[in-house]
Amino acid sequence: MNVLMVEPGKAPYETQIGDDLQSMQALVGGYIQAVYPYEEPVALIANESGKLDGLPLNRALRDADGDIYDIVAGSFFIVGLGESDFTDLPHELAERFAEQFRQPEIFMHADDKIVAAPMPDEQAQSGMSY
Repeated sequence: MNVLMVEPGKAPYETQIGDDLQSMQALVGGYIQAVYPYEEPVALIANESGKLDGLPLNRALRDADGDIYDIVAGSFFIVGLGESDFTDLPHELAERFAEQFRQPEIFMHADDKIVAAPMPDEQAQSGMSY
């Protein structure tokens, strides 16, 4: 199955995975959680306990105004939605979400809020996260 993989500190990339539960769990490092934050027929698949397990913060999810409403911890992937299961992510949607998540982010506390900033290129290239 074609998916868009998004790892902390790295640019997103398309990859092929098996369409079974074990393949999806291996990609995120644990039990999966599917969320559906977009109008497009896609799911965001992440580690169900990523934040509790202390996985590195990866990318912010933003509302229509650009405000952060959640942050995904650990690696996640975007997959297409079929009628009753996950399916290949069409290349056009992979490109769209690759652009959305193109820039790795770092997160900081400021004025009782968490803010996201683009990760400096040298950290992003080395895959470092803080």
